[in-house]
Amino acid sequence: MQNPQESIYSIPARFRSMENLHIVFWIIKDMSWCMDWKVLAIAMIVPTLLVAIFNSWRTRQIHSELAHNLAVAFWICANSTWMIMEFIKQDKTIFLGWLTGKQLSMIPFIIGSLILIRYYLIQRPTEIKLKQTTIR
Repeated sequence: MQNPQESIYSIPARFRSMENLHIVFWIIKDMSWCMDWKVLAIAMIVPTLLVAIFNSWRTRQIHSELAHNLAVAFWICANSTWMIMEFIKQDKTIFLGWLTGKQLSMIPFIIGSLILIRYYLIQRPTEIKLKQTTIR
């Protein structure tokens, strides 16, 4: 049973349908990677990343959604970097003095992680504190 004091979180259905489409693109990209269908896998980066960026833009007023959607966009960049490096047989090649091609994907992974860390350590506690002061 719903607690009457608990707030309900919802997003518009049009946002949800775009998120679902995004998942379809991402699955096609990763399945193509798994099957070594290079052209389709690389082609699917574009719609997958564009929808992630679009989702970020559309939810920019909702801090939690923005942080998570940006993290997803960086995750797709990282995942795509890793995939391309494998396709072009550069995943074990050394770049930037010590990083392998595969490890280069850690850069966008780290950026996405930092966005989430900032949200959970700074933004969310501020939002909770603000919510508690306005309820009283």
